[in-house]
Amino acid sequence: MSTLVLAISAVLLATSLTAQEQKKVWSFDLDPAGALPKGFTGEVGEWKVVADTTAPSRPNALAQVAKNDGETYNVVLLSDTTFKNVDLSVNMKAVAGEEDQGGGLVWRAKDAQNYYIARYNPLEDNYRVYKVTKGWRKQFQSAALKLTPGWHTLRVTMKDDHIECFLDSKKYLDVKDSTFTEAGRIGLWSKADAQSHFDELTVAEK
Repeated sequence: MSTLVLAISAVLLATSLTAQEQKKVWSFDLDPAGALPKGFTGEVGEWKVVADTTAPSRPNALAQVAKNDGETYNVVLLSDTTFKNVDLSVNMKAVAGEEDQGGGLVWRAKDAQNYYIARYNPLEDNYRVYKVTKGWRKQFQSAALKLTPGWHTLRVTMKDDHIECFLDSKKYLDVKDSTFTEAGRIGLWSKADAQSHFDELTVAEK
């Protein structure tokens, strides 16, 4: 093998390793059931690792199990993550909820009262992106869609002020906003009595 080929191979390998090092994945499979995963803080709601044999990464998932009232935003954040330009995704399964179902992704969070959120609600058959400031939610955009029960993949990318939201690999939402311009924490979200399972939370710098 020539010196040039070896050099190119080394560069490609280094690039691949760098990309893998920057990408973080939480599958919850090594976390004890009944407790929060390491590094997560349950801000609102009741979040815990549960067994789920249907999870994309078996045997566990992270569940929100509280049945709160209609204006409660259930939030869990990762305390040791800080991202600004981000590529964020998670697998989600709506389990129960009479008032609300489903849930979504949180990013650039200052705290449990200030963040961006993209969520899917199967009761309403829609996928929406919002900002939450001082606990008040403002909708940017909504897409109507009908999905089957089970696991679905939510993905959000944000570069500077540009937000793009995908569901099962298809882009539905595209907005710009500059409310939160600094890096913040990532997390997961549900509303009111929406009991949902989450698996393979993945984040990378965009």
